[in-house]
Formats: sequence, structure tokens, C-alpha cells
Amino acid sequence: MKRVVILCCIALLASCAKPPIKDEFESDKPWIEQMTQLPPYPEERSLLAFDPGAITDNQYSVDTDSIKIGGDGVIRFTLAVRSSTGAMNVSYEGIRCATDERKLYALGRNDKTWAQPRVSEWQKLDLVRQFYAQRELAKNIFCPHRQIVTKRDDAIQALKAGVHRDIYR
Repeated sequence: MKRVVILCCIALLASCAKPPIKDEFESDKPWIEQMTQLPPYPEERSLLAFDPGAITDNQYSVDTDSIKIGGDGVIRFTLAVRSSTGAMNVSYEGIRCATDERKLYALGRNDKTWAQPRVSEWQKLDLVRQFYAQRELAKNIFCPHRQIVTKRDDAIQALKAGVHRDIYR
């Protein structure tokens, strides 16, 4: 009886030592974020307005010249928010479509230069209430079905239309 128990224990340990079966789409490589180069400060002519879906007096725009689709699965862009009084807030941000996260890379200054933010880390879009513009961009424009757009022109077309054509497929 002892031998049977010992053999069962050995068999159990051996089965635990086997690597789990991997899905054919899984990768052993960890995700690595690409280095980010800041774009030129946005020009008024390249700002394309979009509806963030929230009730607000602010106007939200993306600088179409700044849109970059990275090989790391991050779409980077300049976001401009104009208040009802005319004040403008500008930021350079990234959205990681696969994880539904956002990262702030830089903040615009009044002298049209970039400043490093105090905090620059990935944040879940659904955890911060104020990210409604970024959620709209992720869900309906840049990341239909959590898949990053493949071309800058597709992102611009989706911005112009207010929704990516693949949303309803």
C-alpha cells in the first residue's frame, strides 16, 4: 500500500512538472514599450475635433500630424482640449489597445514646448472618470474591438467619421 501511495505521489509530482499547454497565439516574449519621441507642438490647422461622448463645453481635438502607430501596439497622439473660455490644454499620450490603458508622455506649455509630467505610467482607462475622451478614442476610433488601427490614415478617417468602420462588424 505504501508503494502505491509513493508511486501516486511521484506521478502527481511528475505531472505538475510538465509545462502547461500553450495556446498557439500566446507568446513567451514580454511586452516591451518602444522609446517615444515627442512630436512637434501641434498647429491649429492639423487639429481634428471629435466628440468625446461626455456632456461638456470643452472641444476635444487630435493633432493628425502627431498620430503614430507603434510596433509595440500603442497608438500615440497629441490631444488638445479647448475650454469654453478659450484656454487650451495639450498633451501627448498613448493608448495601448490590447490592455485598454493610457499613458501620458508630455504636457504642452504656453510657449509651445513640451514638459515632462510628474506621473507617466500606464493607467486603466475604466478606472479614472476623467479619461472619457481617451475611452472614446480607444473604444470607437483607434482600437475597434481592442485591435489597434493598422494605418495612420485609418485613424484619421475614423476621427473624421466619429467612429471606426469596424465597430459595427
